[in-house]
Amino acid sequence: MKRIAIFASGRGSNARRLVEHFADSKTAEIALIASNKETAPVLDMALEKGIARLFFDKKKFIHPESVLWELETMKIDFIVLAGFLWLFPKVIIDKFSKKIINLHPALLPKYGGKGMYGMRVHEAVHAANETETGITIHYVNERYDEGDIIFQAKCPVEKTDTPQDIAQKIHELEHKHLPIITEKLVCENREERKEM
Repeated sequence: MKRIAIFASGRGSNARRLVEHFADSKTAEIALIASNKETAPVLDMALEKGIARLFFDKKKFIHPESVLWELETMKIDFIVLAGFLWLFPKVIIDKFSKKIINLHPALLPKYGGKGMYGMRVHEAVHAANETETGITIHYVNERYDEGDIIFQAKCPVEKTDTPQDIAQKIHELEHKHLPIITEKLVCENREERKEM
């Protein structure tokens, strides 16, 4: 059974979908929910679901040996960033090479980079009069939103859509695809390990 850690900074709707998806899985389990915000609702959800929680501040994350130690102690195999806003530390990326993915609410490479998250992305898409947008799931590297793209899903943007309408469409894509792609990657990772 693979052990997945979710890193999130906010409400955790995608984290909840992942928890629900893997609740009866024989492949993997959500073993840890980590956040850089002590009052983040996602940590309350972890408590409600009986999942281990981890809070860390900026100082711990700039010198992330203690966070890495927690991940290794809990035997984490795979990490999903679902609404996590800080740049991930190199020491953790190196230890979990090709085992950390991020969910971004746009079709990268458009509307990515530092400061591009949540409603900021949807407002930028709206302001640019885009006719489509979507989600990107990608591997995490040392730069914001620049890791290798794994999966993208698109949706139309109508002329009458507000940024809030766009956000709703994106949430639907995220909730539909993130659990499936995560499970696929975890299974592939499992098969690779068997073959080694």
